[in-house]
Amino acid sequence: MKLIHLSDLHLGKRVNEYSMLEDQAYILKQILGVIDAQKPQAVIIAGDIYDKAVPPAEAVQLFDDFLVRLAARKLHVLIISGNHDSPERIAFGGRLMEHSGIHLSPVYDGKVEPVTLEDEYGPVDFYLLPFIKPLHVRRFCEEEITSYTDAVRAAIDAMQVDPSRRNVLVTHQFVTGATRSESEEISVGGTDNVDASVFEPFDYVALGHIHSPQNCGSPRVRYCGTPLKYSFSEAKDRKSVTIAELGSKGMLDIRTEELKPLRDLVEIRGSYDQLTLRSFYEGTDLQEAYTHITLTDEEDVPDAVGKLRVIYHNLMKLDYDNRRTRSGVQIEGTEDVQHKTPFELFAEFYALQNNQPMSGEQADFISQLIEKIQEGRA
Repeated sequence: MKLIHLSDLHLGKRVNEYSMLEDQAYILKQILGVIDAQKPQAVIIAGDIYDKAVPPAEAVQLFDDFLVRLAARKLHVLIISGNHDSPERIAFGGRLMEHSGIHLSPVYDGKVEPVTLEDEYGPVDFYLLPFIKPLHVRRFCEEEITSYTDAVRAAIDAMQVDPSRRNVLVTHQFVTGATRSESEEISVGGTDNVDASVFEPFDYVALGHIHSPQNCGSPRVRYCGTPLKYSFSEAKDRKSVTIAELGSKGMLDIRTEELKPLRDLVEIRGSYDQLTLRSFYEGTDLQEAYTHITLTDEEDVPDAVGKLRVIYHNLMKLDYDNRRTRSGVQIEGTEDVQHKTPFELFAEFYALQNNQPMSGEQADFISQLIEKIQEGRA
């Protein structure tokens, strides 16, 4: 049985105040192309359909269109809610959609009934476990639940999984050891960690929540990652969909199909003069990419953002890396204030702040400025 594993669409998301809706519509169309080429029997969407529990109307319309197109392909689509979603909103209409092959995880109520699909090797049981916290499970479990691992283990134990059958779990949690990125919600002290040992009964665990594609110990437990880059910590990621193919019991093949965004999200660095040379950006996709630019000039460039956006139209973030920003010097009160001239005090302050002394031109300007101030007070 061939499966397409997706997660963390985050429809409606804004990155550095830029709306991602156009990019998301583009990548969903590309995913449909992958589905048409691969011809899977089922598509998994492992949570965080939306970026907010109450998503904007445009995001809901985009997902509705995606589901209609999936249903038209006579596929089974298995969807759970993630930590960014409202489980009640994701579950709405689930019983009606079953008839179109769209299987939505209900709000967790202590039990998860499998969705069973058939292939040439027999049945495959899919368990749709939405994002849960310990407090969600305590209401339905007599044993003590103190951690996320306890909660997920108890939820899985209640499924009474038959180990002789092929079993797939779709869930949305942080598995211990997975590599996170800046665009994910992080719990203080890693309190949301789930130990991978709880997934032992399953032939494949389709995970959502982590934005970089990766396995957790083995290909059997996998994050497919986001279809788009949502932070600059993901700039070097190669986004993809995961294709999982189940053979007979115990047989699993994993591969990926790379996705190409409408606009890439990249980081570039150099001096202002370097980055504004035509030879640097012409013939590349940098002008339309979402960019984080780090200038290495020692002096700030006046209106750098406005000037650079003439070339780099989607400049999201600008910062500097030079002696001043690397100094890390804490500026404290100077000694012998009474015995130093205003010029000497300013020169000390400038050197501490910028990790270098003033130039001759700057020193002459400050001397003249101090003289004018003193003359005005006379």
